[in-house]
Amino acid sequence: MNSKRYNVLDCIRGFALLNMIAYHTIWDLVYLFGIDWKWYHSQGAYIWQQGICWIFIFLSGFCWSLSKHPLKRGIIVFCGGALISCVTILLMPQNRVLFGVLTLIGSCMILVTILNKILQKIYPLTGMSICWILFIITRSINDGYLGFEKIHLLKLPKYLYQNLISSYLGFPKQGFYSTDYFSIIPWFFLFLSGYYLFHYMEEKNNLNKLAQKDFSALSWFGKHSFILYMIHQPIIYIILELIWKIDKYQFR
Repeated sequence: MNSKRYNVLDCIRGFALLNMIAYHTIWDLVYLFGIDWKWYHSQGAYIWQQGICWIFIFLSGFCWSLSKHPLKRGIIVFCGGALISCVTILLMPQNRVLFGVLTLIGSCMILVTILNKILQKIYPLTGMSICWILFIITRSINDGYLGFEKIHLLKLPKYLYQNLISSYLGFPKQGFYSTDYFSIIPWFFLFLSGYYLFHYMEEKNNLNKLAQKDFSALSWFGKHSFILYMIHQPIIYIILELIWKIDKYQFR
């Protein structure tokens, strides 16, 4: 494993994290505090949300080879996702999180650890191209189709969509609901695309370019992204609740 720290990667992760915090703040205002913000439901907001997710998952795949203990790290991240699921199911079941992004990333890290020797047999550029194609083709699998977004190529049989296991894999059962849902398919293919890009850049001796700049604030957020992800929602909610109560008190 390559354990060198690359500042550019920390900055990108930090930038994505700050965008995610901003997005979740708006989500809280809309769904928990009842703010009617029409823009949140627009195509622009959807693209913003998807962009944040794509960066996190792709970058996680890219950084897998940089971890000294990827299996251990994967288990920790997976357990973080499980903890979020347990807390939301118990405390706010109407906004529960099942198979969220941490569960996905932890699962992907564990799977790549198991499959690494097989994956390395594929030339990086070929592997990345195949995974991008698979990601695009399976992007709409949660909705019952092969295809990308609203482009549906093939309707999938309903018997695939049976239970929680199928939901975890990418075939959500009828009535399945989660406010943060990232199944193994299609997102594992995006993770693998990042994995193969790392190996392609390593082969071309281009990795050192990622260590050249250090934007201290952004890189700090990137270096502590996991713990910040775990605690950001409670902090956001507490701050918004305080502001909400102060605002109501002032206008009595």
